[in-house]
Amino acid sequence: QLQLAESGGGLVQPGGSLRLSCADSGFTYYYAIGWFRQAPGKEREGVSCISNIDGNTYYADSVKGRFTISRDNAKNTVYLQMDSLKPEDTAVYYCAAVPAARTYYSGSCLFWNRADFGSWSQGTQVTVSS
Repeated sequence: QLQLAESGGGLVQPGGSLRLSCADSGFTYYYAIGWFRQAPGKEREGVSCISNIDGNTYYADSVKGRFTISRDNAKNTVYLQMDSLKPEDTAVYYCAAVPAARTYYSGSCLFWNRADFGSWSQGTQVTVSS
């Protein structure tokens, strides 16, 4: 099963950039991998994900045009490049993946059953403040 190690969080000024990385130990085929975030007092929300079913990337409207998800298969690593950061981006960011399963998936992985994201990173704090 996936064991995800995340890094890259920190404090950044509004308009700044951060790059998060998420690596799994070894390689496990996954149906999707992506990023979620949770601010204090709010529900965890999907940010971006890559579907290995259709090969597409997906973004929440709130980050579209500012965040970019990518992966390096050789390094078994997924990245989230966050540009033009805003204070409202402040949250704990998590990487999560959907392992291969006997389940049919389609469409945006941001709308897949959250419980199917069976592997999660430890989370990293992203704080956007001047």
